[in-house]
Amino acid sequence: MVHAQSPLLTHCPETLPRAAYLDADWYARELATLWSRNWVCVGRVADFPPGSIRPVTVAGASVLVAHSPQGISAFHNTCRHRGAELCAAEQPLGRLITCPYHAWSYAAEDGRLISVAHATPTSDFIYENNGLRPVSRVKWNGFLFLNLNPQGPLNPDLGLTALDNWPMDILLTGHRHERILDCNWKVFWENYNECLHCPGIHPELCDMVPIYGKGIMSAPEAPDWTPDQPPPPNLKPGAQTWTMSGQPCGPTFPGLTPAQRQAGYTFVTLYPTTYIVAHIDHVRAVRLEPLGPQRTRLVAEWYFTPETLAQPGFDAAKVAAFASIVLQQDGDAVEMNQRGIRSPAYEKGRLMPQEFDIHRFHNWVLTQIKGSHE
Repeated sequence: MVHAQSPLLTHCPETLPRAAYLDADWYARELATLWSRNWVCVGRVADFPPGSIRPVTVAGASVLVAHSPQGISAFHNTCRHRGAELCAAEQPLGRLITCPYHAWSYAAEDGRLISVAHATPTSDFIYENNGLRPVSRVKWNGFLFLNLNPQGPLNPDLGLTALDNWPMDILLTGHRHERILDCNWKVFWENYNECLHCPGIHPELCDMVPIYGKGIMSAPEAPDWTPDQPPPPNLKPGAQTWTMSGQPCGPTFPGLTPAQRQAGYTFVTLYPTTYIVAHIDHVRAVRLEPLGPQRTRLVAEWYFTPETLAQPGFDAAKVAAFASIVLQQDGDAVEMNQRGIRSPAYEKGRLMPQEFDIHRFHNWVLTQIKGSHE
């Protein structure tokens, strides 16, 4: 009998309906609600160097990120004159953000309207009411998050202190991988949230993490689990990290606890945008950008200390090779899943007890868009 503290579901609930993965109206409601109200990772702070301005996309909206001497600011990428795009690509930033259409100029640090160039406004025009529309921003562990309409603070699933023992702020990007997935963004998260697929999809990963070969992600998911059982090491004997050899690619992080070292990896999840995986020698992150009901941009990056990157002959791509295999397999799997969902015979699915995290994710989605999906 399954223990009362087991995370396994006690029933087999239905999934979200087919329309949640295909319908343009459903997708638009998600952009207007959960993607517009939650913090969206747009990269590392270092991706926005001082003296630069560049556009990013948040919940389908173009946002410009400006790094002035006063720090990083973010604004909707639209001029208050007649709506022209202010910034089309990364470019140098001076003291002002100037519209390329009619030369209205705004202060880079706070978006104040400074000049209307050759226009001659009348007395009813108030400069103070025509500044750029700001976008909320927060920096966390070297990442930059933006939010069009914040409903609360940044809230990682393991808490804001989850990565405190890793030197996150000094890590540098060593390798980057981007792929356009032909699937709804939720299909990717569903795949992330279960390991029933692992034995059939991830042979290399199941060798590295033996418990994955049982179709579960942690010991408490086993039907015979009891709380008195000590947690086993996650990685196979002799392996310490997610590299092809299982060995560290350079110096290990000195501030980690014995439990963090034994675990071999720590996953931190921030819906709907990103997850971070901290190892003993490097960190990686995967972030998603929805491009349509059936298209999603995936960006994966691997981060290292300057000391590790400076090693003679160091090749970050070789370090990333193991996780890249897993990502490739997952990408192929979610595209296969999306193709099946398109079938007119598919209305909705049924979750198994091991898919409790998918059930939680579905409830989160429905709560976020409550009142708009009826």
